[in-house]
Amino acid sequence: MGKSFVRAMNLIQKTFSPTGKSHSATVIFFHGSGDTGSNLVEWIRFLLGQDMTFGHIKVVFPTAPLQKYTPLDGELSNVWFDRKSISIEAKECRLSLASIYETVAELLKTEIDSGIAEHRIIVGGFSMGGALAMHTGFHINQSLAGVFAISAFLNKGSVVYDSLKTRTNADKSLPNFLMFHGDRDSLVPLKWGKETFDNLLDHGVRGTFVPVRNTMHELKKSELLQLKDWISTVLPPLESDLTNKL
Repeated sequence: MGKSFVRAMNLIQKTFSPTGKSHSATVIFFHGSGDTGSNLVEWIRFLLGQDMTFGHIKVVFPTAPLQKYTPLDGELSNVWFDRKSISIEAKECRLSLASIYETVAELLKTEIDSGIAEHRIIVGGFSMGGALAMHTGFHINQSLAGVFAISAFLNKGSVVYDSLKTRTNADKSLPNFLMFHGDRDSLVPLKWGKETFDNLLDHGVRGTFVPVRNTMHELKKSELLQLKDWISTVLPPLESDLTNKL
């Protein structure tokens, strides 16, 4: 059993099974730095007044491993990867990223091994979790159904851009992309999110960028409602799901 598989299995995960009889798609929602999957679930529940669930889609909220985090002077924190600073100008810590890549790949493999096709999986996240989602769908596995990012950015010179620039199967469509960003975000400025989005478009990604008015570094109910509609559009029920309702 590989170390990456062990790491993936050891991640604490809050999971919501489909509310219907079938499971034909999966969404993996990554939290921001210093948070947990359970806290993200509670945040969403507070804003929506209910859990984020779907009839045929399983939703997974994993918790990042506890590790040293440079922006906190090396203190331990639940973060997906380390970084030199919270800045679009900083160089990526690619060794740290490589470690979480293996873990995320195993999370995806768990869903695929259970019978969920790659093109029936969406990954997304808030802040650092959104960055990990972009790394996941545009670098680790470009065959996924979709990627969403909320209040997130990629570093200039990101390996994600290198991967998109050199991809061999250029005729194959990339994951659908949806990006939200608060116009009053002082931690991750709107211009970082928009620059990331524009760079991804320049590398062949197609999607939608949604500036959110009067919003800081936070989730908003309006974002979550749009996100739920988008997920339902990208991952519609299969004929088998509809049959199982009868």
